[in-house]
Amino acid sequence: MITLETTALESIINDSLEKAISYEAYRTLVSDLVEQKSTSGNDKTEALANYTMLNDRRMKRWDKTVKISEEAQNRIANFDGKVTWLVITESWCGDAAHVIPVLNKIAALNTNINLKLVFRDENEFLMDQFLTNGGRAIAKLIMIDDATGNVVNTYGPRPSEATAMVNAYKAEHGKLTPEFKEDLQGWYNKNKGQNILSDVLGMLNV
Repeated sequence: MITLETTALESIINDSLEKAISYEAYRTLVSDLVEQKSTSGNDKTEALANYTMLNDRRMKRWDKTVKISEEAQNRIANFDGKVTWLVITESWCGDAAHVIPVLNKIAALNTNINLKLVFRDENEFLMDQFLTNGGRAIAKLIMIDDATGNVVNTYGPRPSEATAMVNAYKAEHGKLTPEFKEDLQGWYNKNKGQNILSDVLGMLNV
């Protein structure tokens, strides 16, 4: 990762924010890509278009089924900062399809949290400031203090429990296999966004 001066990073973030879209616009865009049998990003392959179609279904399901307890809702409502969550994503990314709908549910509970999304391949300078183990892993949330413009935290590309699973598997097997990726999707389905919720509550210090 190339570390830039604060002013240069602010400029990159501001440029990306100008291109950022709402969650609702993102959902519409992904649905349109499915209709076109296409995908976001630089690589317009059939495989990635199929992942986009699958992720559209996943997000529809999570939009309807993610539950946030009353206790968690109260904690989210108590967050009194004013921040923008700038999330780097692509329509084909499986982790993003599970994570972003939960982030949207959380942001909807507090008007001080402004959720915006940008595409990785259209914002390479931004992505390269927030690499994970040297890679352009997504979804990546950048939490920006609206008053100062400073980056105060980041989150992603996966929730903490999923990250631990991935790291342990890579340590033992060297790389992620298709079988493991299926197991990971199963974990997301069973967890129902609760690990993401827990992680984000910690990030917000509420």
